[in-house]
Parts: sequence; C-alpha cells; structure tokens
Amino acid sequence: MRIIILGAGQVGSGMAENLSREDNDITVVDIDGARLRALQERLDIRTVQGHASHPRTLIRAGIEDADLLIALTNADETNMVACQVAYSLFNTPTKVARVRAADYLSYPNLFNREHTPIDVLIGPEKLVTDHIQRLIDFPGALQVLDFADGRAQLVATRAYHDGPLVGHDLSTLPDKLPNGVDARIAAIFRQDEVIIPDGKTVIEVDDLVFFLAASGDVAVVMRELRRASGPASRIMLAGGGNIGANLAARLERSHHVKIVERDPARAELIAEDLDTTIVLVGDATDEDLLHEEGIDEMDVYCALTNDDQVNILSSMLAKRMGADKVITLINRPAYAGLVESDRIDVAVSPQQVTIGALLTHIRRGHMVRVHSLRGGAAEAIEVVAHGTAGQSGVVGKAIGELTLPNSSTIGGVVRGEQVIIAHHDVVIESEDHVILFVADKRHIGDIEELFSVDAVFL
Repeated sequence: MRIIILGAGQVGSGMAENLSREDNDITVVDIDGARLRALQERLDIRTVQGHASHPRTLIRAGIEDADLLIALTNADETNMVACQVAYSLFNTPTKVARVRAADYLSYPNLFNREHTPIDVLIGPEKLVTDHIQRLIDFPGALQVLDFADGRAQLVATRAYHDGPLVGHDLSTLPDKLPNGVDARIAAIFRQDEVIIPDGKTVIEVDDLVFFLAASGDVAVVMRELRRASGPASRIMLAGGGNIGANLAARLERSHHVKIVERDPARAELIAEDLDTTIVLVGDATDEDLLHEEGIDEMDVYCALTNDDQVNILSSMLAKRMGADKVITLINRPAYAGLVESDRIDVAVSPQQVTIGALLTHIRRGHMVRVHSLRGGAAEAIEVVAHGTAGQSGVVGKAIGELTLPNSSTIGGVVRGEQVIIAHHDVVIESEDHVILFVADKRHIGDIEELFSVDAVFL
C-alpha cells in the first residue's frame, strides 16, 4: 500500500514506524528537515520537506499514486486542507485526519464529501479520555480495550499474591468462575517476556495478565487474579486542559471530583462549565496542597497536564501520600515503559492510543478494530470472518484446527450479541467477529492472509 503521512511529530513518526514494519511504501512529509533526516536514519521510508497541504509538496510525495493519506500535523486546519486538496485535485481513495479542536468536532456534518472530505476523523483527546474513563471504571485494570461495540473487553491486570488463580494451572479457571461466566487468558507478560498460555500454564505473582471476557463478566474474572477493589468514588485530576475538563464532566455525576489547575483563568473557565466538580488553583506538585485536599482519601489520581515531568513527579508524590491508584499521562512514549511501577500504576501514552485507532482504519483485509499494546510491539485485533467454508480459511473450522502464528491466540468470538470465549471446539461461522492477541506484529500479515476470502478457495 502506498501511504503518505503528513507530519513527523510523535504520532506521525510512530505511525511511520508501525507501518514500515509491514509491506507498505511510506512517505513522510514535514516542514522540519532535521526531523525528517532523523526519521530516515531509523526507518526505510521516503521523506519530503515542505508544507503538508501545498499541492506541489503532495505531488513530490507521490499523491497521484497514493492509496492513503494520513494527515497528522499539529495544525487542524492544515490537516483539513490537505484532505480537501487530495480529494479535489488527486481523488485520493482514503483520507484520514487528526482534528483536535472541540469546535470542529462538534459539527460532524462538516466532514463529508460535500464539505471537508475526510473519510476517517481521529480526535486524540476523546480517545484518551475514553481510555482513562475505562481505567477508572475498573479499579484493578491496567488496560481495558473494547471489542464488538463494547460487548467484549480485553483487560490487562497484575496478578497479586492473594488472587485465587495465582499458583494454579489455567485449566482450573472454569471451576473457579460462577456458572454462566467464562473467560480466556489471551497472554501473560512475565518480566517483559510474552507467554502464550495453555491449560498447563501457571500464573505467578506480578504477572501481567491479558484476559478476554464479556463486558459484564470482567469484574468477576478480575477477582480471581487479584484482591477485590471497590468502585472508585473520589477522583483527583491534575490539569484542567481539554482531557481533564471533559473527563471531569463525565465523572462528576457519579463521583466526587476535584481538579487542580495552575492557570487561574483556565480554572475559572472550566469551573463555569462544570456542575459539582471542585476546581482548585494550584500546583499539582505542591505537597501541602495535596495533603490539604485529602490525597490520601483519593481512589484515583490522574495526572493530565501537558508536562511529562510534572505528571510523573506529581503522580509519584500522590502515590507516596496515599492515593490508591495513579494514572499518568505520558506524551513521550519512551518514558511510558519506564515509569510504571509501584509508584505509578498506569502510564497512558496518547501516541499509542491514537495509533491504535488509526491502525483500525488502515489494516488490510477484514480487521475492524486494532489496539496497539506494549509500546506498539503487540496488537489486539478484531477480525470479521467473511465468506463460506469454500472461500475462507477459517469459516466452518474449529479454533483448534486453525494454524495460527506461534505468537498469536484467539481470545473469543462475538456472534451477534453473544460473546463466545475461545475453546478448541468452537467453530467459526461467517460474519463472526474474532478477537485475537498478536504478541509479534511481524505476524500480522499471516493473520490477514488467514482471514482473507478467496473466490476460488478450495
């Protein structure tokens, strides 16, 4: 696939790195020549220096033959105009744009062929807000990923010493769950090494466990892996930007929410838009302020400022002072894997959240949902099985009969409203949504081929 990426910032560079590992012809456009040179030294891609929305720049990048344009510059207007130019002058088949401003996103009719022709609109702040809200809804979760419109969820949690399943074979899991509840352990990370489990695998203390279950069963399954956590009630947010303000608006109906915002003018603005949230003017790294506002009584502390250092320091301080769960926004991906510890429970990378959403719309074949995991090294994907037994390599076959890459496992199948947890005798039917965990992204192509439909397949 010929792909042009506009913008060589964190998300653009990360997207180029992800897609260059596969069989794609990638060109990155940016106005900063030094940034492009650094990117080209690391990746086997083309680069073009110039203004991303100018027709001549796009022609130099190969827009006339491009299958896909991904506009990821820091300027919403540049991204929107680039998509318009690609549509009007070059009839580019698919155009994806990142748009951050809430004013634009409030008018979805603006983004269609008659007005601003963007095929896929990505709003990073909404994606990150959704992601953090799911983490708050499940206090013991380190990651919560939705599949099949939320009917099934893949959840990552840390196995604790008092979990009923810890120290036992996974084959005992069905016996420990209530009647009618089922789950599949899709993968285990033990000291950064991935384990694709089978019935004889034993969960150890501190294992990072990914399991798939119907959404309504997630809390029940988590109790088998760790000590039970009560629902979060008291929330403190550091940073009153768009993510912090939007998250507070969602949570304040059912939680006690406080926001700490350094800028008095911004604090006054968001206080006018919120109903019950308490907005405080102050520094999130101020120990006295945190103590006065009862940080030791907080169920969740979220550091959501634009400054990674402030987020990390304030999170470590909040955890030391007694906050139960700490969620930290980390804009530099290299930091995310370094800070998750006993001091910071969850590091959220906006780059990885956004890339996962983008990959959903870029993958070939029948993939309808992609989540980027473990810093982009692994993926959880949802694939629709199409065709008949004579056309497809999966339809009509039991899961135990499929030849999957060694790094991959099927967690479950969603058939209509029914969530079917994967067992070796489950037979895949046409239009099933199959949820897979792929620990090694180099095998994504094998998954795409397995689920492809061949009109003359025998």
